Amino acid sequence: MGVPVSVLLDGKGSALETLPLDATLRDAVERLTARNIGSVLITDAEGKLAGILSERDIVRELAATGPEALEVSVTRVMSAEARTCTPGTNTDELMRIMTEERIRHVPVVDVDRCLIGIVSIGDVVKWQLEELTTEAEQLANYVRGSSY
Repeated sequence: MGVPVSVLLDGKGSALETLPLDATLRDAVERLTARNIGSVLITDAEGKLAGILSERDIVRELAATGPEALEVSVTRVMSAEARTCTPGTNTDELMRIMTEERIRHVPVVDVDRCLIGIVSIGDVVKWQLEELTTEAEQLANYVRGSSY
């Protein structure tokens, strides 16, 4: 059974990597490389989510345009209609969305579309593994008659 996305954010923190609308793909590539991350959030002048740019988006543009793609604006390549969730979204629903839509990063926003955090498929898998490990330990202790 899932938990609210806010639980994942509590465990990982809410640090965000963002770039402004006037950034280039070169700026994005440098940020992704420096932070060892797979996507960057694009924000407007007010700091609200304008889109998301993933490694996959960059690779597609490079394949279509060549090296000069690095000088184009992130707005040309980003997904402006980024799939988002709220802190109250259940992780089971989030996994369904990620699987069906084949996305690996989902920004977490409030009702005003202000960024709160981002959740990756790795965050969800890590949480699930921790939950399964805890459950297995509890079952093993129960079978052994140990208290937990």
